[in-house]
Amino acid sequence: MSATDTASASAPVDNQLGAVRAGLKRRHAQERRFQMIGLAAVFAALAMVAVLFGSVLFKGMPAFWQSTLHLQISLNADVIDVGPPPVQKAGQNPAEFEAELTDWRRALARVSWNKILEKAVRGVLPADLADAKTRDIVGIVASGERYALRDMVLEDPSLIGQTIDVDLLADANVDNWLKGNIDRSLGQSRQQLSPGEQEIADALAEKGVITQSFNTGIFFNVDSRSSPASAGLAGAFMGSLYMMLVVIMLAVPIGVASAIYLEEFAPTNRFTDFIEVNINNLAAVPSIVFGLLGASIFINWMHLPLSAPLVGGLVLTLMTLPTIIIATRGTLRAIPPSIREAALGLGASRTQMVFHHVLPLAIPGILTATIIGVAQALGETAPLLLIGMNAFVASVPSSPMDQATALPVQIYLWQGNENFNFFEARTNAAIIVLLGLMISLNAIAILLRQRIERRW
Repeated sequence: MSATDTASASAPVDNQLGAVRAGLKRRHAQERRFQMIGLAAVFAALAMVAVLFGSVLFKGMPAFWQSTLHLQISLNADVIDVGPPPVQKAGQNPAEFEAELTDWRRALARVSWNKILEKAVRGVLPADLADAKTRDIVGIVASGERYALRDMVLEDPSLIGQTIDVDLLADANVDNWLKGNIDRSLGQSRQQLSPGEQEIADALAEKGVITQSFNTGIFFNVDSRSSPASAGLAGAFMGSLYMMLVVIMLAVPIGVASAIYLEEFAPTNRFTDFIEVNINNLAAVPSIVFGLLGASIFINWMHLPLSAPLVGGLVLTLMTLPTIIIATRGTLRAIPPSIREAALGLGASRTQMVFHHVLPLAIPGILTATIIGVAQALGETAPLLLIGMNAFVASVPSSPMDQATALPVQIYLWQGNENFNFFEARTNAAIIVLLGLMISLNAIAILLRQRIERRW
C-alpha cells in the first residue's frame, strides 16, 4: 500500500478522534459551567440568608439593652402612711381579716408613688435643673415602674421607712432619645419628649444615673400598652409553649400512626387512593384556610374559649398532620424491602415486622419529620389571627384554656404599634427569640437523628 493510500485511510480516524475530543471538551466545559452556576446559586442563597439574619440581629440587639435609672428611693413612712399590714387575730373571721387586708392594700395603692419617684429623681439632678417641672421629672420614668415599686413594698412591707437602691426602666421615648432613634434636629412640635424631659434625660445620662442595662424584662414581662418600656414576651412565649404541647400530643401520634397504617397495612384500592390524594392536597392548602376551619368548628360549633392556646394547638394540629404523614411515609418507604422480606421469611407476623424491624430503623427520620413539622407550626401566624389570638392579653396564661397570644402574633402586633421607633427593635428581638426556638428544635432533630440512627 502506498503512502497516499495510508494517508487517505487514516484521515477518517483522525477526524473521528478530533470529533470525540471536541465533544469531550464541550461536555467538560458544560460540566464546569454547571458547577460554577451551582456554586454561585449556593453562595447567593447563603448571602441572602446572611443578609436576613444580619439585618434582624442588627436591628434587634439594641432591644436587649434598655435605658435604666439607678436611684436611691426613700420610702418615707410619712408619705407611705398606711401602717403595718394587718395580722389575723386569734378567733378572727377569715372574711373579716381578708377585708382588713384588702383595705390595707387599697391604702397602699392610694399612696402618691409619683411624689416618691419625683423626690428620688430631684436628688440626682444637677443644680441648673433644680426647678424642673414635676411632669417632666415623672415623665422620664416608665409609667409601669410606680406599680412595680408599689408591688415591691406590698411583698415586703418592712421596706417602709428605709432608703433602697432601685433600678427603674426609663420611658420608651427617653430610651429612643438616648439611643438616637429620634432625630434631634426636628422641631419641638414634632418631638416625642418635651424640652424639659430632653434636658433631664441628657443630664442624667451624662451623670451615669441612666445607663444601658441588659433588659431581662423582655423575657419575663407580659405585653403592655400603658407602659411600652416594660413590654415583654412572657405571655406570648407561654402561649406558644402550650400550643406546641397540644400539637405534639395530638399531631405526632395521630400523624405517625396514620402514616404507618397507610404505608404498611392499608390495601391498595380507590378508598386509600382517595385518602392519599386528599392528604397531599391538604399539605398545599394555605394556612389561613385552617384558621377559618378552626374558627368555624372549634369556636362557633364546639364553643371552645376564644384566643385559647388549646384552640390554636388544635388548628395547628390540623395544619401539621399532612406534613407529618407525608414525611413519615417517605421515611418508611426508604427502608429497604429486604428487611421486611427477611422478617417475614423468619416467621414474623406483619405487625411484628413493622414494629420490631421497620419502625426502629425509621425512628430517626420520623423524629426529624415531626420536629420540623412542629417547628413550622411554631412560626405560623395567619390561622391564629382568625381564632382571636391577636387580642391584647396582659397576663401569662396558666393553662391551655386561658386567653393568650403567640410569638408570631406578638411580632405582628408590635410591628404595627404606633411607637414604631421603639417597637422596631422590640419586633426584631422577638424575631430573634422565635428563630432561636426554631433553630433549637431543628438542632434537637439533628442530634436525635445522629444519636439513634442505625446503619443497614
